[in-house]
Amino acid sequence: MITLGIDPGTALLGYGVVAGEGEPTAVAYGVVETRADRPMPDRLLMLFDGVSELLHRYQPDVVAVEQLFFSRNVTTAIAVGQARGVVLLAAARAGTPVVEYTPAEVKQAVVGYGRAEKGQMQEMVRLVLGLDHVPHPDDAADALAVALCHVQSAAFLERTTGRGAGN
Repeated sequence: MITLGIDPGTALLGYGVVAGEGEPTAVAYGVVETRADRPMPDRLLMLFDGVSELLHRYQPDVVAVEQLFFSRNVTTAIAVGQARGVVLLAAARAGTPVVEYTPAEVKQAVVGYGRAEKGQMQEMVRLVLGLDHVPHPDDAADALAVALCHVQSAAFLERTTGRGAGN
């Protein structure tokens, strides 16, 4: 199984590609970056093109996306929501199933504690994937964590319900 994890954002959209089920490995990770001086429609198009390219290049079985966590900053929440919409559209256009996880679900699956700190998450991503260093930028590490969450969850769902990847 190949999982494309996405940490949505309009300035930096993190991605992480993880292969395997029992012993997951990092295939690729990084960010799709947009320029702040560009109008929002142009930035969303850059994100769509970037995610579409990732879908074409890695042919994932499923896209795992972090759900929107709304705190206090409405403007940030709207921008992240727009980025999520672009990801969902690109996946739908490619015919790739999408699963979504809350930040707490990601932390629980990767660290074992739903309120884990960012540093704990990043270190656990490094350890589980056998990486020499914590992935940078943070958005890429977060995307790998989302992908790992799905790998853990898909294995559990397969064992308990017979449903796996994006079913």
